[in-house]
Amino acid sequence: MENPKSVLIHKIIFLSAALLSLLPFISPALALLMGLAFAQLMDNPYAVSSEKATHLLLKLSVIGLGFGMNFFSAIKAGKEGILFTIASIFAVLSIGYLIGKLLKIDFKTSSLISAGTAICGGSAIAALSPVLKANEKQISVALGTVFMLNSVALFLFPAIGHWLHLSQSQFGLWCAISIHDTSSVVGAASKYGEQALQIATTVKLARVLWIVPVSFAAACFFKTDKTKIQIPYFIALFILAILANTYLPFIAKVSPYVVSVAKSGLTLTLFLIGSGLSFKTLKSVGISPLVQGLVLWVFISIVSLWTIITWAT
Repeated sequence: MENPKSVLIHKIIFLSAALLSLLPFISPALALLMGLAFAQLMDNPYAVSSEKATHLLLKLSVIGLGFGMNFFSAIKAGKEGILFTIASIFAVLSIGYLIGKLLKIDFKTSSLISAGTAICGGSAIAALSPVLKANEKQISVALGTVFMLNSVALFLFPAIGHWLHLSQSQFGLWCAISIHDTSSVVGAASKYGEQALQIATTVKLARVLWIVPVSFAAACFFKTDKTKIQIPYFIALFILAILANTYLPFIAKVSPYVVSVAKSGLTLTLFLIGSGLSFKTLKSVGISPLVQGLVLWVFISIVSLWTIITWAT
């Protein structure tokens, strides 16, 4: 049994680090790094609460970011990304299935990793898990694989973008297609610039909607009750936020403050995600699922980058 004094110290350190991540000079990448460092040194004393808070904070932060966007710009960004979205989702799901068979990975685990890479990381895994009737081990392995690669992307993508001199539009599109989780997409894009952030957020959320048809297809295949499908309702609120910012002048006046709070919420979200990725968690993933996730991620990153540089402006 843990020493009560030790538990208290862990709680104080965790809460202090969480509050520190809300300060303006702490970037999303640094917040994630802080969380990862904490996870290696000690257990998260609020593990269950952190997981619940992560899902809620991410949704609220994304809705808040909508108040910083213009409806017509968002529509344009969505149109630019739709063909990339459809092609990449089908390609990743198909290749993921073949890699899973080749590496002899459990079908449900392989499917969750493929969906997490193709659509939107942890959100897709959470939505598909009840439909696939996945157990806790299968869900944990898929989440661990996706979050590990997701964390690398947050640091790697902005560096590659600057090295290749990608435009704001190109980088935003690349992030939305190639980075798993919405949180890291927004984190990487916000580091690159405001236009990149707007494009990345809009295209990524259009991508998130694909959870619905993919979940229905999986429900038919596994003969699962379709009421278990989780529809991402927060996207509707994100669209309403964009409309309010575009058409309501009094909303537009306070929008910068709302966006600022939303970005802080996103940074805290990344700290909480990092705090759950201990070495023990990462070790439990195993080599085969990690290879599948890595191959899929490298494939979609390289192909989408080449396509964007060749065709997108």
